[in-house]
Amino acid sequence: MTLAAIGFLFVFALIFARVPVAIALITVGTAGMAWTLGSKLALASLALTFKETTLTYTLSVIPLFILMGNIVGRSGLAEELYDAARAVVGRFRGGLAFATILSCGGFAAVSGSSVATAVTMSQVAVPEMRKRGYSDRLATGAVAAGGTLGILIPPSVIMVIYGVATETHIGKLFSAGLIPGLLGVVGYCLAIAWTVWRDPVSAPAGVRVPLEEALRAFVKVWAVLLLFVVVVGGIYGGIFTPTEAAGIGASCSLLISILRRKLSWSIFGRIIVESTTTTASIFVILIGATVFAEFLNFTGAHESVLAVVRDGELAPWMVIAIILAIYLVLGCVLESLSMMLLTIPLFFPVVMGLGYDPVWFGIIVVMVVEIGLITPPFGMNLFVLRSVVTDVSLMTLYRGAVPFVVADLVRLVLIAAFPVLALFLPDLLF
Repeated sequence: MTLAAIGFLFVFALIFARVPVAIALITVGTAGMAWTLGSKLALASLALTFKETTLTYTLSVIPLFILMGNIVGRSGLAEELYDAARAVVGRFRGGLAFATILSCGGFAAVSGSSVATAVTMSQVAVPEMRKRGYSDRLATGAVAAGGTLGILIPPSVIMVIYGVATETHIGKLFSAGLIPGLLGVVGYCLAIAWTVWRDPVSAPAGVRVPLEEALRAFVKVWAVLLLFVVVVGGIYGGIFTPTEAAGIGASCSLLISILRRKLSWSIFGRIIVESTTTTASIFVILIGATVFAEFLNFTGAHESVLAVVRDGELAPWMVIAIILAIYLVLGCVLESLSMMLLTIPLFFPVVMGLGYDPVWFGIIVVMVVEIGLITPPFGMNLFVLRSVVTDVSLMTLYRGAVPFVVADLVRLVLIAAFPVLALFLPDLLF
């Protein structure tokens, strides 16, 4: 326990000293194994981790889903989703904010990335809402919160990483994320309704869209529906594995973009570079987390923590509450993927030792990570929006995110208290 605690202390010290997370994890993990096993075995373990991680077949789903999301983001589907959502809810006060949440949910279903969803929708929705008289606080808050749906509504890259790291069925994780994801959409819409009721000036009255225009908008979103049905429906139907679904999804998105004449060689080149860069950064962090996890395994820290929990006669729900509280605090200062990979090697064995379902715990972890994306002061989606909407202050972004953080916390309590909300679809489909 002492050695593991020292390891965590050094990792956090390096991260706060602005050392890249992957380098911090690799350095501390390798040094810790060298201390316990000797330098020769530590370096051998490091080399083996690099080799096995980069050659793992299951992880090929990550670059394929990232490629699919980047192609979708460049094909103009986000604008069409926004138009279709506006046709449904645009008549209400705050309708464009509602449309932003709905379109973020739809875009998340084919991109699998929160940051990609936030970047794309901020360029589409924020200028439109500001032009119609929406407050900057509501406009940016809706986009930042809606972007978080990208890691919960399947297909989700971070769920794939959790599944691989914990050997949990990825198809079950995808299906488990559907109901919490829809609850997230409902919760965000309620947060918008509350904001507009409390401050009517923040959003103008809605405008009814003619039926003919609404029908045209819906016809244009066929590509999103097709991708979702092919990728997610294929996994649930047992037609192909998540890895095969990622390859088929990337191929279909490429074909759709070509047929829509939205893809040039220069754009395709930028998509390849972006996808490669994102994939490389994820794999380096994953390698670092694996090295650090090996170090923790050799210390036996998780067994000690579980023994402390049992000897202390803590109720299992109290242990879960403590873990969630730690995640909420870490979410304020750490990036989501790094936070998850840093803590899973310690928390996952403890939670399994208490008899909880790994699929349910995966959804809980993803939801807490999702909250961290919009939690001040270092929420990733808030800084993404700040880079796109440069004339909006960080304080405005923080204030706009508060109602949505509250909605997320309520949803987290619901899923934690009623696991059936997450486990109903996996039990039904698998």
